[in-house]
Amino acid sequence: MVRYRFSDAHPMDPVRLELTERLCRELGMLDQDCFDLLRPEIAEDETLLSVHAADYVAAVRDAAAGTASEVHGLGTDDVPIFADIHESAARIAQGSWECAEALRTGRTVRAVNFAGGMHHAARDRASGFCVYNDAAVAVQRLLDTGTQRVVYIDVDAHHGDGTQSIFWDDPRVMTISVHQTGVSLFPGTGFPNEVGGAQADGTAVNLALPPGTRDAGWLRAFHAVVPALVAAFEPEVIVSQHGCDSHALDPLTDLSLSIDAQRQAALDIAVLAEELCEDRWIATGGGGYEIFRVVPRSWTHLCAVVGGSPVPLRTEVPAAWREYVRERYGVDAPDRMNDDAELWWRSWEVGYDPADPVDRAVIQTRKELFPLYGLDPWFD
Repeated sequence: MVRYRFSDAHPMDPVRLELTERLCRELGMLDQDCFDLLRPEIAEDETLLSVHAADYVAAVRDAAAGTASEVHGLGTDDVPIFADIHESAARIAQGSWECAEALRTGRTVRAVNFAGGMHHAARDRASGFCVYNDAAVAVQRLLDTGTQRVVYIDVDAHHGDGTQSIFWDDPRVMTISVHQTGVSLFPGTGFPNEVGGAQADGTAVNLALPPGTRDAGWLRAFHAVVPALVAAFEPEVIVSQHGCDSHALDPLTDLSLSIDAQRQAALDIAVLAEELCEDRWIATGGGGYEIFRVVPRSWTHLCAVVGGSPVPLRTEVPAAWREYVRERYGVDAPDRMNDDAELWWRSWEVGYDPADPVDRAVIQTRKELFPLYGLDPWFD
């Protein structure tokens, strides 16, 4: 997995994967009976072609061989070409495919691939550090093997544009993205009026939040939109993307969440899976560029929630892990698994504040989607 490395200076540093795995292991999580490690190989073309165009996969292969020009979004500053670009991206895609296969066969009801979440990759184009869309691969595998409806929930700070575009015209998939507004952040999409194709009206949900949104506003917005729409869609499986670049310390975004809120989002999605999908849930990683202080803690919490044994918020970060980070990378890591944030938010039922930019974002999304599901007569 760590061979998915564009360059020494690129923000998408696979060190974050190594440190997440190491932190999970130091906390004893990977020794628990609830975890069974999958070791994915490189995805076959047939798997990649389930969601990507043939000429695009060929272009990625050519790029890896050094014979391609800058096409299909490859060779840009965001997606520079490197020797392992096809194989490493295809291994990540296979990881999420294996998660879907494990659900299909009954081996598990929950799975996590924190190396995944490459949500900007579109059917025929690389974008935003993403080459192959592993989450879309997982969703498509579920659909191809009998699942009737899937909800994809994306809580990355950036809009999940690639996944949305792949399933834009598929009424079996609802894509939900809670992100910083495209007015102020890449990729410049994900507005409330993007609601799906002509044959899938109401299956694309976009909650575009203002820069500076903090824990209380983010959680209020999530709960004002997501649970009701997921319940109305009646999915059989939830696939989620947990980019942790919404954190206040992330250098590439302008949201201001804490580790505590990101853990809460994972817990809330777990509840949706338990209540609506017989616990069937696949979680992936995504963005996250504060690779020492944020990503390992956030995704370790994610893994623990998927495993059914959440790590208590005030748990101490193992001293051996902190020492490793200090000696290997010269960074002083946090000493606790949380940010000691105050997790309280106003329920939407308390009322709408037109002076609050978060509330205005919520209203815009509810106005576009809720009437399609008979959820909010106020907008009829």
